[in-house]
Amino acid sequence: MPAPKKTVRRSLLVASAVLSSLALTAPVSHAAPKPSPSTSPSATPPANMSTVGGERLGQPGTQVDLASGVPVLPKDLSARSWIVADAESGDVLAAHNAHWRLAPASTMKMLFADTVLPRFPRTTEHKVVPSDLADVGAGSSLVGIKEGETYTVHDLWLGVFLRSGNDAVHVLSKMNGGIKNTVEEMNEHAEELQALDTHAVSPDGYDAPGQVSSAYDLTLIARSGLQKKDFREYCSTVTAKFPGETKKNKKGKQVRESFEIQNTNRLLAGDSDIPVYQGIAGVKNGNTTNAGATFTGVAERNGKVLLVTVMNPEKNEHNEVYKETARLFDWGFQAAGKVQPVGELVPPKNAAQPGAQPGANDSGEAGGAGNSGESAKPAVGASAATGSSGIGVALGITGGLLVLLAAGAFLINRRWPLPDLVRRRNRP
Repeated sequence: MPAPKKTVRRSLLVASAVLSSLALTAPVSHAAPKPSPSTSPSATPPANMSTVGGERLGQPGTQVDLASGVPVLPKDLSARSWIVADAESGDVLAAHNAHWRLAPASTMKMLFADTVLPRFPRTTEHKVVPSDLADVGAGSSLVGIKEGETYTVHDLWLGVFLRSGNDAVHVLSKMNGGIKNTVEEMNEHAEELQALDTHAVSPDGYDAPGQVSSAYDLTLIARSGLQKKDFREYCSTVTAKFPGETKKNKKGKQVRESFEIQNTNRLLAGDSDIPVYQGIAGVKNGNTTNAGATFTGVAERNGKVLLVTVMNPEKNEHNEVYKETARLFDWGFQAAGKVQPVGELVPPKNAAQPGAQPGANDSGEAGGAGNSGESAKPAVGASAATGSSGIGVALGITGGLLVLLAAGAFLINRRWPLPDLVRRRNRP
C-alpha cells in the first residue's frame, strides 16, 4: 500500500535534516573491541563502551534529558542495563549502560530467528534424528521434541518463541547446516545490523564463555526481526497447539495428539503477580544462571510504538524483569514527544546501499515471497489450520520499508497497529 502523501513529505524532510546533520555535526561512532571466546562480561560497566548510535550511549550510567514537562524516570530500577527507544523513528528516549556487554540468555534467540527464519517455508517437514538433539545443553528449556517424530517448521518456530525451546533451536540449526554454520551466520548478521556488541557462541543463548550482547544490540535485533511477518506472528502468539508423541490408543491404533504450550513472556501471557501489559506484542525473554533475567519487549499505545530492553535486574523478586520493563514502557509512553533523544538505533549496513533492503527478504515471510501461507493473516481467534491462538500477528503492517539512500537513515514508514484484542486488555 503506498504511503500517504503527508507521511512521504515528512520522511523527505527528515532525510534532508539527517543529511545536514551528518554533513555538519555527526560524530564518528566506534565499536568496542570484539570479545574473545574466553572472556566473560565485566562486573561493572566499562568506562569506554561503543558509541554506535551516539556518543552518550557509550557513557556509563543513565542517559536522559529531563527538560520541563518530561516525566522523571522510575526510581526503583535495578537492571544493570536498559534502553527505551521509539521503534519507528529509532530515537533512543533514555538508556542506562546501553552498550554494556552482558550475557543475553534466550534473548539471543531473536538473532537466531532473524537469521534463520527466512530460510525455510513454514510447511517444510523434518523428521527428528538423534543427532539433532545430541548437544542440547543440560538444564535447557525444552518444548518437548521427540526423536523419530516429524514436525513442520511452523511447529518448531512456535517451540522457539513460546517455550524458548532449545531443542527446537537445535533441530532448526541442524536443518540450517549445523550449529557451527548457524552461529557463524548469526555473527555475520549481527555485524550487518551493526549490533557490534554481540558475539554468539550458541544459537539458543545457553550460557557459554564469550557469548555477549547489549541492551542496545538486542533492541536493534528485535527491530530487524519485526520487519518479518512470521517473526511478528510467532513472538506475539500467546498459546498454541504443539504435536505430541505418537502412541497407541486403547484400540491399538497409532495416534498423535497435541498439547498446549503458552508463551513464557509474562507481559504477554500474564502471571499471578503481573497483568498482561496493555498494547504488548512480543518480543523475547530469557533467564540463565550467568545472564540472570533478560527481556526485550515491543508495545503500542495511541499510535506510538516503543521497544524496551532490560538486562539482569539486581532485585531478586519474582518477575522483576517484567515489572521494570512495564515501568519503563509507562515512562516512555508519557515521555514520547516531550523528551529529546539521547541517541538513535542505527540502520543496517545495507540500508545505505542502492537497491538493498534490510532483512533477509522483502516479504518478511519464511521461505521467501512465494510462501504466503498463513503468516499474513491475523491469528486472533486462530483456526486449527495455524495451530495457534491468542494475539497472533500483533504488528500488522500497512506500508513498506522506506530506505533513505543518501542519508543512510533507517525509517519505518508505516504504522504498527495492534489487534483490538490487545487494546481491550487494559491493566487493572
